[in-house]
Amino acid sequence: MSEPKRSRRVKKNRRSTVDSVPVAGLSMFDRVFLGLDEDGHRVEPELVYRNMLIGGEPGGGKSVALNNIVAHAAMAPDCRLWLFDGKQVELGLWAEVAEVFVGNDITEALSALQMLQREMDDRYAWLRRQRRRKIVRSDRVELIVAVVDEVAYYSATVGKKQDQEEFSRLLRDVVARGRAAGVIVIAATQRPSVDIIPTSLRDLFGYRLAFRCTTEISSDIILGHGWAKTGYDSSKIAPEDLGVGWLRAEGGVPVRIKSALLTDEQIYELVDYAAWLRTSHGLRDHDDHDESQDCPADGSPAGSVVAS
Repeated sequence: MSEPKRSRRVKKNRRSTVDSVPVAGLSMFDRVFLGLDEDGHRVEPELVYRNMLIGGEPGGGKSVALNNIVAHAAMAPDCRLWLFDGKQVELGLWAEVAEVFVGNDITEALSALQMLQREMDDRYAWLRRQRRRKIVRSDRVELIVAVVDEVAYYSATVGKKQDQEEFSRLLRDVVARGRAAGVIVIAATQRPSVDIIPTSLRDLFGYRLAFRCTTEISSDIILGHGWAKTGYDSSKIAPEDLGVGWLRAEGGVPVRIKSALLTDEQIYELVDYAAWLRTSHGLRDHDDHDESQDCPADGSPAGSVVAS
């Protein structure tokens, strides 16, 4: 099985022209800005120890929401980005600052998820030795944000059926076990159906964001059973309301939000800024480092040390 490609850190001396970005960078332990609610208040979910499922028809706003999350993660020196993009152009703009970028190769996708499993196992072994239950900010362990766009591509389109089933099994395990180990999964689909997002997988996501869907059933597959009948129905979102969706937090009532749009030009500026920021914080180049040195003398988990 081939190993997924690790993106080489781009070491640049220039700073981006993007304004209003903290010079010291963000953190994945911070809340992540997604957009505004109907009252004009900022919508900022706390993604650490959570995962997010995003669904909706093409053009509804899925990519807009994903870009906000990936932008935050890219500018967080305490975070490593793992991107899965079957089309290679939705998340491809961020590949420069990703540790791992998987395109349309199902074999690479399976290998990457297996690598994440091993990373989780290492971290849980470390936590057990520390008599702890989860990674916290003071551990200075790099969180991992794994973004999958599109789930259906890997689980129902490309490769053999056994590969698709294996992808679904591995993804479910990473979503189920990753949170306390500092692995955050953001999964997106344009095909919200029970064969792509079964209930057993959906219910593992603490946040669910439904953009315009074609049917009430599709809306409920993202948000949860019965919400459409109580008025929280993404199939009723007008086609012209791009970027509008229903966001449901774990155990809460859906909130109608409008995602903030990032243009391609703004994304490229943020990528340049993030590359400079990560280099200035000493985030190592994973292509160059010796993997035998991944376990520091203090026994902390592999790939964990964040430069101060």
